Amino acid sequence: MSTAVQITTPSAPSAVPPVLAEVVRSGFVEGRHRGSLVVLAADGSVETALGDATAPVFPRSSNKPMQAAGVLRAGLELTGERLAIAAASHSGEAFHRDLVRTLLAEHHLTEAQLQCPPDLPLDPTEAEAYLASGAVRERVTMNCSGKHTAMLAACALRGWPLDSYLDPAHPLQRLIHSVVEEAAGEPVTAVGTDGCGAPLMAISLVGLARAFRSFVLAAPGTAERRVADAMRAHPEYVAGTRRPDTWLMREIPGALSKMGAEAVQAVALPDGRALAFKVDDGAVRALGPVLARALPLLGVEGPVLERIGKAPLLGGGREVGEIRAVF
Repeated sequence: MSTAVQITTPSAPSAVPPVLAEVVRSGFVEGRHRGSLVVLAADGSVETALGDATAPVFPRSSNKPMQAAGVLRAGLELTGERLAIAAASHSGEAFHRDLVRTLLAEHHLTEAQLQCPPDLPLDPTEAEAYLASGAVRERVTMNCSGKHTAMLAACALRGWPLDSYLDPAHPLQRLIHSVVEEAAGEPVTAVGTDGCGAPLMAISLVGLARAFRSFVLAAPGTAERRVADAMRAHPEYVAGTRRPDTWLMREIPGALSKMGAEAVQAVALPDGRALAFKVDDGAVRALGPVLARALPLLGVEGPVLERIGKAPLLGGGREVGEIRAVF
């Protein structure tokens, strides 16, 4: 029997969150994106905090490493690209779709059993090519299809119900709930439904940064370390060929990075330094500039920062402004 979804609405913060980014057009500031951010030192202590980093947020797809660790703890054996795509918000490129279909076949599952919604590729360039080819929305193309396939495969392995694998009361989702709380070092304060239909657990930004830190510092061979290692070894399967998470994990040795919808981001470095932030209005356009400004707080430098942080505004087809971080 399905259980009611628990929704807890946190009280309003006592102060207005700080501005993390400005929208500047033709030299005029036409908008601002507020939010909260936390940076953890290598020892796990809070080094920098902007806004309220202790208030609960839905991490959205930044929760995916914990969900992938959950399917491993359930006994599913995944390695390499297969484990990376289980933690992915993939772009829907051909190699992503092909691997998801391979995973389904390997575990004697069908696309019809996926309960994520049919969708177009997440990457705009790929979506244009996909539509031009005459293709239509499919469940496999949806950016969370790798996660859903891994969840189904874990349930099939354990003999758990397949048709209710997204129910918060399902054994797999209860296991993932425990993994999230353990990694974050705090209780889940709300359970909702993510855009893909999977249960979504609310934790604080401090908890999210702590979770990513725990994955990079976990002992080799543990579920958490296996997920972190697979993501870092195969970042193109976690994101795509034109995505900041891929660029960051490719160019910064040992970095673990995962964005989430509504402008959430978490990053951890191999020595335990970590950050997490959320732009309050959910504007993903501000994510890159904020991330590029936040990474130096972890001591990260290099050309990748300019690549991640570039967010031009166009007017008449030419660049007339930018979204820029201001903290």
